[in-house]
Amino acid sequence: MIDRLQNFTESVETYILEVIFNRRQGNRADILRGVLHGLSRGFESAIKIRRSLYDLRILRDRTLGVQVIAIGNLTVGGTGKTPVVEKFARALKSQGRKVAILSRGYRSKPAPFWIRMRRKVLFQEDVTPPRIVSDGTSLLLDSESAGDEPFMLATNLKDVVVLVDKDRVKAGRFAIERFGCDTLLLDDGFQYWKLQGRRTDIVLIDSQQPWGNNFLLPRGILREPPRHLRRAHTVFLTKSNGENENLRTEINRLNPTARIIECVHHPLYFEDCFSGERHDLDYIRDKKIAAFSGIAQPESFENSLIKLGGILVYTKRYADHHRFSQQEILNVINRSKIRQAEVILTTQKDAVRIARLDRRDLPILFMRVEIKIISGARNFEDCVRKICFIESPVSASSDQATLPSAG
Repeated sequence: MIDRLQNFTESVETYILEVIFNRRQGNRADILRGVLHGLSRGFESAIKIRRSLYDLRILRDRTLGVQVIAIGNLTVGGTGKTPVVEKFARALKSQGRKVAILSRGYRSKPAPFWIRMRRKVLFQEDVTPPRIVSDGTSLLLDSESAGDEPFMLATNLKDVVVLVDKDRVKAGRFAIERFGCDTLLLDDGFQYWKLQGRRTDIVLIDSQQPWGNNFLLPRGILREPPRHLRRAHTVFLTKSNGENENLRTEINRLNPTARIIECVHHPLYFEDCFSGERHDLDYIRDKKIAAFSGIAQPESFENSLIKLGGILVYTKRYADHHRFSQQEILNVINRSKIRQAEVILTTQKDAVRIARLDRRDLPILFMRVEIKIISGARNFEDCVRKICFIESPVSASSDQATLPSAG
């Protein structure tokens, strides 16, 4: 029953995305686009009203007396936010900050329905403590309970607190009181206005598809109009090829004061999903490979494998955040063998959702990546120094500054 519901939900999501990006034609698709366009106008009005309520202090934000770094997007999905959150956490930790990552835990396991309804009906405050994915020393939850991104961050960052709670004011207070944290990283926090104080806003923009199809949700994938970029202190251009002059000009027009940093997702190594054995990047060169993934933009992942010399003979794409059943993985193995693949590859984000298998006909590896800055390294260092109250050295070099390792 659960599998059927997941398949139905993902089928609807896929269909709507195809309509949004004009991959579906015909009267029914045209009518749906018209309906979505009308809803997107309502969505824009809701954004304006909500912002006005905060400006008028009818909705009140909170301050917790610590540094807050909100990292997020103007669009939904696919900008590569998690590795940027990881990079900031490492850099701030290396400067002596006690860091907590606060996530809402997208598609993580919520409280039982009846408990949530009782709270709403009785106007009860949720006093349930945040879910502790990592206490800074141990990994305490699995990916289903924590959510994919928080679990992945906790796995990669052994010495950083990772908490999951929709109320990130409550989670931030918990991080301060329980773990003595002095720096809060809001994962996907650009639209979370409830927590302010000493706040730095960092926005990620996919340089290959900066504004999606230029429509707001649900007609497009924009959460806010591009002009709202004026709130950002720093802009990361992800998946950059170094040729973004027109986009940089547009960003400077929307926000003349924002620092701009260009980066790419840089592969580090391949790791066996079950044994943990690592292989260098040359491992797939000239090998016949299969790839499967459940991410927003699988093309980027597949193209990176081809660039590393792999011969891609089979691909299977699932909806973003798809939770794989054992049978689905066995199906991927069987079809990969038919195509004579020698190894199966996936992303780290997908690897945390793979069911354990007794059968190992082909090795299944995930690709570990990090963010590599190709332009604006000085801007990144200045951003970290400002957060940590460290003066910039007068003689610092412009763009080749040494960055904290993400490995």
